[in-house]
Amino acid sequence: MAVPQKFKKLCTFYKYYSGEKTAPVLTIFIGGNHEASNYLQELPYGGWVAPNIYYLGYSGIINIAGIRIGGLSGIFKDRDYNRGRYEKLPYNNETKRTVYHVRSLDIFRLKQVKSPIDIFLSHDWPRGIQNYGNTKQLLKIKPYFSEDIADNKLGSPVSEELLNLLKPNYWFSAHLHCKFVGIVPHKEENKVTKFLALDKCLPRRKFLQVLNVDHDPELPIEIKYDLEWLCILHYTNHLISVDNSTVYLPGPGCDERWIFTPTKEEQQFIFEKMSGNLKVPLNFVQTAPVEDEVLGTPKNERMLGEPVLNPQTIEFCEKLGIDDPMALLLEKNDNSGSSQSNNWVTGQDTSENSISVSYIESEVSGSDDLDASPSVGDSDKEVTLSSPVPKNRSTLTLPPPKFSPSSKDNSLDLSNSDQLSGEDSPLFIIDEGPKRSVSIESGQEDPVKRETPVVQGIKKFKRRNELIYNRIDDD
Repeated sequence: MAVPQKFKKLCTFYKYYSGEKTAPVLTIFIGGNHEASNYLQELPYGGWVAPNIYYLGYSGIINIAGIRIGGLSGIFKDRDYNRGRYEKLPYNNETKRTVYHVRSLDIFRLKQVKSPIDIFLSHDWPRGIQNYGNTKQLLKIKPYFSEDIADNKLGSPVSEELLNLLKPNYWFSAHLHCKFVGIVPHKEENKVTKFLALDKCLPRRKFLQVLNVDHDPELPIEIKYDLEWLCILHYTNHLISVDNSTVYLPGPGCDERWIFTPTKEEQQFIFEKMSGNLKVPLNFVQTAPVEDEVLGTPKNERMLGEPVLNPQTIEFCEKLGIDDPMALLLEKNDNSGSSQSNNWVTGQDTSENSISVSYIESEVSGSDDLDASPSVGDSDKEVTLSSPVPKNRSTLTLPPPKFSPSSKDNSLDLSNSDQLSGEDSPLFIIDEGPKRSVSIESGQEDPVKRETPVVQGIKKFKRRNELIYNRIDDD
């Protein structure tokens, strides 16, 4: 974990992981910048990290009782945005930070979503969100935000793009360690996004708020895959990169498909591929040491497993016909001809020796913690350390993806938004009129005529639309 030494404590999550405790309510979360990223890397498309606790993956959308929830994990760093996901255990002092940086493919996929979203989660604040709340009050709490606000650098530019494109009813964030609320109007659709960020989970800090969101009472409180999102994952699978180099995604003017909002035919194809069942299976599997093994190890010899292919991800990828980025990365290393590749295991093997043991560094240099210094962004340090000598990996491999070609509000008065955006505002009890019903088994026909997608097993990247990625932060 990229945290100061004083925060390197086991705490209590292992009790939920081991089964000693169970979360009392269904819990959905995204990753931030102080995570055990090696565990979250096992679930790039989301999955259970413990019974009743569900991770949304690098980016993802799910459905719960008619409520559509989307999310984006990690934080934005421009220098890593257009790279592939190349990091794997054992991390060095650089990769244990870059591993949680948002990648362009995650944003590209979310930009394909057209059906309305009820709730969206991000760790970063969307850039410019302070303009829609009580900025003066924010600066009283965090006065050193003023420079970044003046330079329009407070928050993530890609989250700002998603906010303006997706226009969810609610947007929840964290990261900047203070409570902040705001209302973002979307005049063209006569609706608003209600933004809420909360503080650290510490005594006398505003870290918790309970909201009531209308749902379909006839549906069970259980997680279902989102059909539109499954289609987007399937038809953009060929864009996955595990290279530590710049990756350019397709866009206007290129000679291949660049709009992946699914057609009705594509949705029907994926629905049949999932056997008509979109319920997320309760298939949590332990893939890491639990309490007795960890607590019985000296602090300077704490156990760190080698890269793992999680059975949940294996099952999901096989059913949907997509690749696990970790499997691609391990396969790439194996095919490189090196005689020294990292071991990897699947979580299905719980016998002895199923998890290799490595030593982890006892000291941490650099931190992403905002309280460590008066700056808004994390303090990622460009440091590269030599990795321990890896071990030969096993011959166990995933089957190749089974690709198949597809077959054919009431008006809102925002005049008093300044009063509504204060610390104790009634922001989250605004009446938005009758509840919208969502059907995840239907899609709208995209007006753009598309060619039949051709799915190939070989990934092909072109240096196209390069100017799009030469971002100027002040724009």
